[in-house]
Formats: sequence, C-alpha cells, structure tokens
Amino acid sequence: MKKAFFIVALVATALCAKAQVNIQEQYDFNREHLTTTLEMFKTDNWGSTFFFTDIYHPHDSVKPVGYYTEIARGLNFWKDSKLGALSAHVEWNGGQFANNAWLFGVEYLLHNEDFSNTFTFELLYKSIEKQTDNTPLQFTFIWGMQNLLNVKGLVFSGFVDVWGEKYTWADPDGTTETTDFVAISEPQLWYNIGQFFNCENLFIGGEVELAYNFQGGWNSGAKFHKNKGFTVAPACGLKWNF
Repeated sequence: MKKAFFIVALVATALCAKAQVNIQEQYDFNREHLTTTLEMFKTDNWGSTFFFTDIYHPHDSVKPVGYYTEIARGLNFWKDSKLGALSAHVEWNGGQFANNAWLFGVEYLLHNEDFSNTFTFELLYKSIEKQTDNTPLQFTFIWGMQNLLNVKGLVFSGFVDVWGEKYTWADPDGTTETTDFVAISEPQLWYNIGQFFNCENLFIGGEVELAYNFQGGWNSGAKFHKNKGFTVAPACGLKWNF
C-alpha cells in the first residue's frame, strides 16, 4: 500500500506541476516479464528534477515483484551566467533488494536552439550502502533527440552509466570471481504512432539494455537478475506521454 501511495503521489505532483511525464509498458524478451516505467522531468527557476520508477511483473507471479527508483535534482542558480550549462547534481537510487546509493557531483548540458536535441554529461561521487571498498565515481551520459533523421515523431533517447562496484560472483563449479566495474546503457527508440489517428500521446517502440556485470530487474521465476560479463536484453512496448 505504501509503494502504491508513493507512486500515485509522484504522478499527481508531476501532473500538477505541468512536468514532462510518461508511462511505459515494455516486454523484456530475455527475462520474460513486463516492466512498467513511470518517468518525469521538469525544469524550474532553481534547476531541474528527474525521476523514474521501474516495477517488474514476472509472468509466473500474480502480482508485481520488485521495483527500482531513481530521483535526481540539478541545482542551478546561475542560468544567465557564462556557467549556465553547468549544474550541481544530487541523486538517490534504490529499490527492493537493491542497495541504496547517494550521488553528488556536477552535470553539463549541451543542446540545440530549440532544445529538441539535448546531451548531458555527469561526473558524480557515488556512495553505495554496505559497500566500503568501491571506486566512488560514476560517469553518466544522457541524450534525447526529437524527430530523428527528420522523421516526424521519431525519438531517440537513452543513457550510459559507468561506475565502480565490487561484487563476488559464484560460478556453478564452486569457484568465485570478484569484479569491480559496472556499466549499463539503455538506448530507446520511440515512434509517435498516435499522430495518425489524432492521439499525439501514444508511442510505439522499445529499448535494448546493454550491460556489463549488472545486477537489476527480475528473471522469470521472480528471481533477481544477476549477470557476470556482457549481456543484451531487448524489450518493446508502448509509451504514453501525459
């Protein structure tokens, strides 16, 4: 009940603030489950706010199993100065069975004249709960491109995260291996299919998760997803822009 109330409160707050809000429903082909994603971005006089929540729906469970949330705040009181593209950044990541993490640092925004194409670079100090011997840095690159290749309604977006986190993997033969580097990227391609029947809010498309030593999401059988090495996980579905 608390989780549902939290999500409803986030949606209500975002809509009242006239933020950019969308909800996505995608089917993950590798893990055989649906993921519901709620996402919001809003700018204001003091900077910007971004959050997303992933909720996992394994096909062999009658209820959602697991969730993951990120909330980030960019602080910028000097927008009209020569350093207007540079913001301070604070962020929290966490979820069910995921270690909480706090991130602090800076972000730098590049964009074209009408902000239809944006590129953000972030350099962050990352503190992970229950982890004391990690390399405490994360590099993030985020992009958003509207009307890609001059195709009306074609949107290309995504991110790349790279950070240091130690994890010991147990192989089936009983041996163990410790890794200290994690990377994940999720490029998304969406097409505004609704433009053809007077419903500009509706998009069709999907994403591909490209990951290295990443722990997150759920496999079928309601088991937490842990994969050593490089993995590829495609998904497709629908997106609705509020």
